[in-house]
Amino acid sequence: MTRRTVRIAMNGVTGRMGYRQHLVRSILALREQGGLDLGDGQVLWPEPVLVGRREHALRELADRHGLTEWSTDLDAVLADETTEIYFDAQVTSARAYALTRAIAAGKHVYTEKPTATDTAAALGLARLARDAGVKHGVVQDKLFLPGLVKLKRLIDGGFFGEILSVRGEFGYWVFEGDWQEAQRPSWNYRAEDGGGIVVDMFPHWEYVLHELFGRVTAVTAHVTTHVPQRWDEDGKPYAATADDAAYGIFQLASGAVAQINSSWAVRVHRDELVEFQVDGTHGSAVAGLRGCRVQHRSTTPKPVWNPDIPATEAFRDQWQEVPDNTVFDNGFKAQWELFLRHVVLDEPYHWDLLAGARGVQLAELGLKSSAEGRRHDVPELTL
Repeated sequence: MTRRTVRIAMNGVTGRMGYRQHLVRSILALREQGGLDLGDGQVLWPEPVLVGRREHALRELADRHGLTEWSTDLDAVLADETTEIYFDAQVTSARAYALTRAIAAGKHVYTEKPTATDTAAALGLARLARDAGVKHGVVQDKLFLPGLVKLKRLIDGGFFGEILSVRGEFGYWVFEGDWQEAQRPSWNYRAEDGGGIVVDMFPHWEYVLHELFGRVTAVTAHVTTHVPQRWDEDGKPYAATADDAAYGIFQLASGAVAQINSSWAVRVHRDELVEFQVDGTHGSAVAGLRGCRVQHRSTTPKPVWNPDIPATEAFRDQWQEVPDNTVFDNGFKAQWELFLRHVVLDEPYHWDLLAGARGVQLAELGLKSSAEGRRHDVPELTL
């Protein structure tokens, strides 16, 4: 086997998501398995170069994992011709500027979403990358979750017949930070720092709906801030200026309707932190992060509404679990592998900056819908 080393500038990996999912569970996991077998006698060896603003955090992270390369000078890292890929997991407000610099330096770019704070900037990034001839990808990790992979199998196999509706529930209670530590960083709740559940989650819902059920053609949303005051990492109170809950209705090109509730102010009474129920003429399914249950029309019971007597049926017991039928790897790692193969072998890859711009567009129109109290069409984006 021939080792092919690919140097990756990783910006923002001192943050929770960048560290846990992208550095540890993706890039370092690839190194632990001996690299990525490209199937042509080559093994791709990812070499991370940690980038960030906090020198002490970068040094501590590098020492912890036996890494030798880190820098607080992004321009110097981008000027290094041996670095082929730039990855961004910074706060949203800093992302577009850094991606623009990376594209100008001729780097292939892979980035967390949202790719920018507005549609024009996100679409501009896609055009810059196209004109520069660099490869580009956007993290769309939910597509690689075992539950949604199983759901995609059902769709491809014609299980549902005509899909009528999709209902999604996402969220959990994020502690305010006073008497219990918050599970999310405080910037998530400050609009001035790029926070808010709409800009965070609507890009996810766009690609899930687009990939599984078809393009979103219209959106109606109600957005609110249920918890107006929170406490930051230093225990200081601050005003929550960003939305922490959003209730959206999405019209799909097929005619189906999707309803998705997203909230950081809801207590969980479901099997998983996110669940999608899909109802079709021939069957229904409920998919979560890992599990997926189905009910075919041939086994659908006939409930009768009668509020005067207790329910005599255990409705959850009437559904059948979809088997794994395979071993599922970490979804972030699985997409990293596809992007790396795209860069090195030029294999097809369509989760690009244009796909990322669609997510930003849906978030922008969702916020506009809520502010204006009306439905908004979602124009199709092109380069």
